[in-house]
Amino acid sequence: MRTSGVTPDSGGEGNMAEPEAKRKIPLVPENLLKRRKAYQALKATQAKQALLDKRKHQKGKQIQFKRIETFVRDSRRKHRDEVRLKRMEQKPGQMVLPQGHKLVFVVRIAEIKGVSLRVRRVIEMLRLRKIFSGTFIKLSPVSLKMLRTVEPYVAWGHPNLKSIRELILKRGQAKINKKKVPLTDNTLIEEHLGKFDVICLEDLIHEIYSAGQHFREITNFLWPFHLSVARHAARNKVGFLKEIGEPGYRGEGINKLIRQLN
Repeated sequence: MRTSGVTPDSGGEGNMAEPEAKRKIPLVPENLLKRRKAYQALKATQAKQALLDKRKHQKGKQIQFKRIETFVRDSRRKHRDEVRLKRMEQKPGQMVLPQGHKLVFVVRIAEIKGVSLRVRRVIEMLRLRKIFSGTFIKLSPVSLKMLRTVEPYVAWGHPNLKSIRELILKRGQAKINKKKVPLTDNTLIEEHLGKFDVICLEDLIHEIYSAGQHFREITNFLWPFHLSVARHAARNKVGFLKEIGEPGYRGEGINKLIRQLN
């Protein structure tokens, strides 16, 4: 029996080595490699910048330094509030309701940094979280006490029908699902206030002016009024504060302030 000159082992190795020699590595064009490299470098730069921006804008992560003058100012303001509130409780004569008036409009015209916790809570209850914002309030012994509590930071008085109409027509916005919706359609008013017999803008204005039975529901339906500030206020802050006057009770003079800031 004749045998071949190649052993089974050597024949197997030759058959396995032959396909490996024929396999080719796919070549990538040089311009494509350059594009990939540039794209990866761009992505790495963008990721680094995004991380830096995130660290920069992260709340509560950065150390904020305050000058000693800021602590002294806040401490004095808080002390003045505490002394003023104690004197107010000792002199109940200041809580006399103005005769013949049921409605007041209150505008916050001062900053509240460093005030006492009691004053800050009343400001939030009056929905005056932003400076130069205003709301209508029905006058009562409780609301008068709240106004006296925050008197150094707000101006308040009795608006007339013309001021109420101008405010609502120009800056009136409804609060629907925690969103601001301009009062441009009576259908919107009828949909949300129709159960209180308020079906149009004139009904809404009359209900506020008369401080009627559903005054609270209507004022809660309205967003607080954000009044405008003159352009020169940023350049001459002291002069602008002199123009708007001192905080506190103004009576009928609140109408002048409304026209000035509306």
